Amino acid sequence: MLSLLISALVATAIASALIASQVSTGALVTFSTIAFAGTFYLVGFLVRKKMSKAQGKLQESMQAAQRRMQRKVQQFQNKPGGNVKQLQRQLEMDQRVMYKEGLELTKGLEPFRKWSLLTGRQIATMRLQFHYQLKEFDQVDEILTTCGFLRGPMMIDPMAAAMRMARCYKNDDLAGAKKVFKRRIRWSRGDRGKLLYGLMSWIYVKVGEPDEARRILLKAKDATGVDTFKRNWEHLSNDRVKSFSNAGLGEEWYSLYLENPPVPKQQRMRGNGRGQRGF
Repeated sequence: MLSLLISALVATAIASALIASQVSTGALVTFSTIAFAGTFYLVGFLVRKKMSKAQGKLQESMQAAQRRMQRKVQQFQNKPGGNVKQLQRQLEMDQRVMYKEGLELTKGLEPFRKWSLLTGRQIATMRLQFHYQLKEFDQVDEILTTCGFLRGPMMIDPMAAAMRMARCYKNDDLAGAKKVFKRRIRWSRGDRGKLLYGLMSWIYVKVGEPDEARRILLKAKDATGVDTFKRNWEHLSNDRVKSFSNAGLGEEWYSLYLENPPVPKQQRMRGNGRGQRGF
């Protein structure tokens, strides 16, 4: 956009002045190129500097919310016998507030969309993740279906790619999930690929293709070394499909909302029922 347009105008103006001065063709090309590149870099630097303030505000808001939730968890752990379900509800409400604030703060990035080719995609990626965590799947699907040249969310982050694969599965689009997986797994080395491997194998199990799931797990356990994949591969190799579980992938897996996490056991005070007289 505007950065390119301004750079092109500056380069054209300098080229016109050089032509009027009857300089050689080599000098004309050299100085015009330098003018374009220099202007593009300068404009980009100034835009990034202002944009970083808006991004910093968003990041600071998210980090502050996470610190508040961590304090609540620590306070709960320091007081045995607390109500686990009540804590879960409080944390869920805090998370919703955090994601809502994040969505609102992405509006501060909108003015920079016209200056950078990638800003629009960055905004779409953030909004995709916020809407997904809020379980606003209609908005997620809308973002994914309106993808266009330099408009759709970036799938560089494994979580964003996994979210897209999960929506493909929910919308009965197995081919779409496979396509995203094949494109992104080659760029997700080691631990970065564990969520994608886990999700793709889970999808194959759910659609009744355990052999394909076992093929994915064979690659996953060698590429990542994650024990969950080794166990799942053994289960499928021994026809124990019902024992397949991605619980070992932890919070990342459950944040896709394909399965519900196990309910933590209620903490109880231990004692002998006779108070202090038992000592």
